[in-house]
Amino acid sequence: MAWTERDEAMWDEIMAWEQSLADVEGNDLQYTYSKWLHTAFEAMPEETTATFFNQLDNALFQMHSLLQGSQFQHEARERILTSARVFNEEVNTISDMKKLTLDQLAYLNRQQASRHRLYSLIQGGITGTGGAVPVSTDFLAMILINLRAVQVTAMSYGYDPQTPFEMMASLKVFHAATLPDRLKVVGWQELLLELEEQEQSFFYQEPDQLTDTTWLEGPIKQLFKLMAITVFKNKKMSNLPLLSLAIGVGMNYRLTKTVTTYAEKYYQYRLLQEKKVDSE
Repeated sequence: MAWTERDEAMWDEIMAWEQSLADVEGNDLQYTYSKWLHTAFEAMPEETTATFFNQLDNALFQMHSLLQGSQFQHEARERILTSARVFNEEVNTISDMKKLTLDQLAYLNRQQASRHRLYSLIQGGITGTGGAVPVSTDFLAMILINLRAVQVTAMSYGYDPQTPFEMMASLKVFHAATLPDRLKVVGWQELLLELEEQEQSFFYQEPDQLTDTTWLEGPIKQLFKLMAITVFKNKKMSNLPLLSLAIGVGMNYRLTKTVTTYAEKYYQYRLLQEKKVDSE
């Protein structure tokens, strides 16, 4: 397919978004927090730290597999394909999604992204009530919602996360999207570097380590959110814990909006890069 003016415009949008990531700078509080976290982990035995992060990686792999085998994911796959056939009747598989224009794919994907943002908003509202069960399950629920959001974004742009390479790609996109804001550009550059080094999209030799001390800044921020909700849940207006509700809804929605936008830019970049190569 020929490279069009619309493709060029969308490419420029991605480059502008990438520059916005590079322009983010951390403040003194963030750097102090990061230094404290690294110091805390450096004080632990190296073997203990390695075991901890290996188990964390394994948990993410297990959650990814759980989502891929779920009925919800099968329904999402069929829903995406059915919606795509409105634009092109020849769409029968996930890879066939690439027969659609990028604007059509973006339209379909944003419908799915809106669903996940709504899920996060509802989850944040439930957690914001301060109940013991919602608070204790919020962290796991948010990981599942945002992992699923990345997987659905991949499918919406024609990349099947059930294949080994795309499974790792979706996990790495999730990892990069949940890094601290000042480091999201580093995660983005690593994703693009891996694409350049990719020889084929089906086989990979071994899973790479995903989590590390830097990545933990995000999950720990979520734990601070839960602590704040617990503290403010009894401060009510009109018999509602409005402050804790606002914290839960706001932080959960912002996280999923960030993840869905990041994933969308990544898969748009890949499609445009492939098209650019094909048109040369």
